[in-house]
Amino acid sequence: MTPEFPGGLDFKLLHVGVAVPTLGPTTELLSDLLGYRVVSGPFEDPVQKVKVIFLAKSDKDVTEIELIAPLSEDSPIQSALAKSGGGAYHLCFETNELEGALVHARKNGCIVVAAPAPAVAFQGRRIAWIYTRSRQLFELVEAAK
Repeated sequence: MTPEFPGGLDFKLLHVGVAVPTLGPTTELLSDLLGYRVVSGPFEDPVQKVKVIFLAKSDKDVTEIELIAPLSEDSPIQSALAKSGGGAYHLCFETNELEGALVHARKNGCIVVAAPAPAVAFQGRRIAWIYTRSRQLFELVEAAK
């Protein structure tokens, strides 16, 4: 049974973000080892200071893998790479109402770590970042109109 959220909010798992030092080697590994292929990108996002590429196994995949590499030395992804060398970084959820989702997240003990900003990889749709009480980083993407 799906819980009801205030204001008709809806969330859908869009992708799993994976921090990598560079896109090429992991893209090749996922292709050769698991049969994943590039479905979008690569994109350079100067606002987020990252390069990203999206992979899926088939057109029927509901959730994609996003590989995220630093675009510059001051990229936020650098801290994850310095700590662990990379790996699982965040979950991304698409939402039908970004501002309402942020209010809902705050009410549930989350911290908004990055306010809504347009993202190159999502054709200018806005994204925001929240940090949960359980120390998870979530990306929220506004759904296409």
